[in-house]
Amino acid sequence: MPAYWFKPKRYGYGATPVTWQGWALTIGTVLAMVAVSLYLRLTANSVWALVALLLFDAVAISALAIISYRKTVGGWRWRWGD
Repeated sequence: MPAYWFKPKRYGYGATPVTWQGWALTIGTVLAMVAVSLYLRLTANSVWALVALLLFDAVAISALAIISYRKTVGGWRWRWGD
C-alpha cells in the first residue's frame, strides 16, 4: 500500500501536502530554489547565470510536480468542491 503525501485540492487542479514528507518536499524545493538563486546572484552576474537559474528552477518545479502527482491519493483532476 503506497503512502500518500498529498491530497487533491477541493477546488481547482493540483494537490496540497498533508504529511510531513509532503511538507518537507515542498519546503525543501523552495529552499533549494532560493539558495541557488542567492548563490548565483552573489557569485555571477551574467546571462549564463540567469540561464542556469531558470534551468534549475524548471527542473526543481518539474520534479516537485511529478513526485506530488505520484504521491497524491485519488490523482489530479479539476474539482468543483464537494
